[in-house]
Amino acid sequence: MIALLRRDLTLAVRAGGGFGLGLAFFLIVVILVPFGVGPERELLTQIAPGILWVAALLAALLSLDRIFALDWEDGALALLATSPLPLEGVALIKAVAHWLTTGLPLAFAAPALGFFLNLTPEGYVPLFWSVLIGTPALSMIGTFGAALTVGLRRGGLLLSLLVLPLYVPTLIFGAEVARRGAEGLAYSTPLILLAGITAGSLALLPIASAAALRVNLR
Repeated sequence: MIALLRRDLTLAVRAGGGFGLGLAFFLIVVILVPFGVGPERELLTQIAPGILWVAALLAALLSLDRIFALDWEDGALALLATSPLPLEGVALIKAVAHWLTTGLPLAFAAPALGFFLNLTPEGYVPLFWSVLIGTPALSMIGTFGAALTVGLRRGGLLLSLLVLPLYVPTLIFGAEVARRGAEGLAYSTPLILLAGITAGSLALLPIASAAALRVNLR
């Protein structure tokens, strides 16, 4: 499993799907928002948690179609299906690799970029924890979507349409944690719910992803 994780991390960086792409997109969205909504500091403070979470969600979408695509093209996915490592483990490792190259860098960058949207200092820590805890669910859901669409031509658009509705609960609770923290309110309840979504995704979706891969490999 460690060897597969190391291989996926190397391929993600070499193929251009590393953390740099997601961070660049994240930065561009955060910089463009004030030009679109205006420079009013109060308005930016109000919308900052939601905008930062939407930007993180869209940044996570950028490399989803590459999770299984490279292995499908070179035949490595068929070999992985016959290896001692079960496909459930393969799907989980793929999700972990995606999170390490996208979600984890975004979690550390989000508080810094919140400065551009006039996020209150009280919101930095809740925003960090919400992105850190919520993005694994985005990666696991995206891995499930990638397993459903692997082998399809131009499956990127279909993949986005499949996973975006599944991202909504994570987006709601993640943004709520950041919003409550920015307003100085208690945010433990939405944070626990967010952690529950992540835990449920990591427990159930590897099984669903493996089933989808078996169907597509037949």
